[in-house]
Amino acid sequence: MRPYLLLTPGPLTTTDTVKQAMMSDWCTWDEDYNLGIVEVIRKELVEIATSAPDEYTAVLMQGSGSFCVEATLGSVVRPEDKLLVAANGAYGKRMGIISEYYHIDCHVMRFEEIEPVNANKIDTYLNEHQEVTHVSVVHCETTTGVLNPLEEIAAVVKRHGKILIVDAMSSFGGVPIDMAKLGIDFLISSANKCIQGVPGFGFIIARRSLMEKCKGIARSLSLDLYEQWETMEKGHGKWRFTSPTHVVRAFMQALTELKAEGGVEARHARYCENHRVLVEGMRALGYKTLLPDEQQSPVITSFYYPSADFNFKDFYLKLKAKGFVIYPGKISQADTFRIGNIGDVHPTDFMKLIETIKES
Repeated sequence: MRPYLLLTPGPLTTTDTVKQAMMSDWCTWDEDYNLGIVEVIRKELVEIATSAPDEYTAVLMQGSGSFCVEATLGSVVRPEDKLLVAANGAYGKRMGIISEYYHIDCHVMRFEEIEPVNANKIDTYLNEHQEVTHVSVVHCETTTGVLNPLEEIAAVVKRHGKILIVDAMSSFGGVPIDMAKLGIDFLISSANKCIQGVPGFGFIIARRSLMEKCKGIARSLSLDLYEQWETMEKGHGKWRFTSPTHVVRAFMQALTELKAEGGVEARHARYCENHRVLVEGMRALGYKTLLPDEQQSPVITSFYYPSADFNFKDFYLKLKAKGFVIYPGKISQADTFRIGNIGDVHPTDFMKLIETIKES
C-alpha cells in the first residue's frame, strides 16, 4: 500500500489502519456518523489542546488548512477591528493576503525567513498601536522549519489584552501546546498534519466565550465559522454542507492511534528523534542545515544545496526511485530542499534514507 514514504509536512505517510478506516461509507444525517464520529473528534481535539476543556470548543471545516485560516480571520476579526500579523514565512504572509481580500485593517510585521518572530518587537508595536484588537502568528513556519517562540509571543499578547490567533497547522498534535496556559484564543490546524490523518478538512479550537460573539461577522457563506459551529452544536455533529465522511472517519482512527502511541508528548519525542537521526546523518555526509539547532522545529528540516552544481530534480527522482519523497525549498535567500520528519515514519526510516543518500 506504500509506493514510497512521504517525508513531507503534510499530506504525509499514514498508517495502513488509517487508510483502511476510509473503506466504509457514511450517511451525513445518521447519528452513527454525527454523534459517534464527529462529536467524538470535537471532544478529543479540545482535550488534546487545553487543560481547561470546558472553556474551549472545536469546529470542523471542509477544505485545506488555508480554508480554516481564512474562515477564522473572516469570521473573528470585525470590520472595525485591527489585526497584527507576525510573519516570517509564506504562511504568515498568507494571513496578510487573506486580510487584504476581506478588507481587514491589518499590519503585517515582517521578519526574515530564517529569523524567529521576535516577541519584543510585537510588544513595542502594541505599545505604540493600542488600537490593535487581534494578533495572529504561525507557530511552526514550514517554509523553513523554524519554530516560533509561542510562549513568549502569547505572554506579550495577553499582557496587552489582545485576542490571539495561532496557525498551528504543522505543530498541533506533534508539539505540546496548552491553549489555556498560554492564553491562545483561536488555534487552527488540519487533519493531514501531526494527527496523521488524510487531507480533506481542518479544524479550529476556540475559546467558547469568544466564539459565541462571532455571529454575523463572516463575509463568506461557506466559510462562516460561527454558523458552522452553531450547526454542529445544535445538530450534535451535523455539518452545514456535505462533509468529507471518509476523511473524517480516518481522522478518528488517527486520534485513536495518537492515544495508543502515548499522546502528544510521545509523538513529539518520536519526531524529535526522527529529526536528530536525519540531521546527524546528513551532517556526516557534508550537508548543512539552514537553521541553527535552537530555532529548528522537529517537523521539517531545511538543508542547503551541497554544491553550486547540485541538481535537486535528479536528487529527488533518485530518492523517489528508492522509496522516499522529499520537498523542494521555499525560501528566496538560498537554494535549499526540505525533509519532513512527521507522519508514520520512524528513526529507522531516516537511517535508511541516509544510507540511500550516501549511495546516490
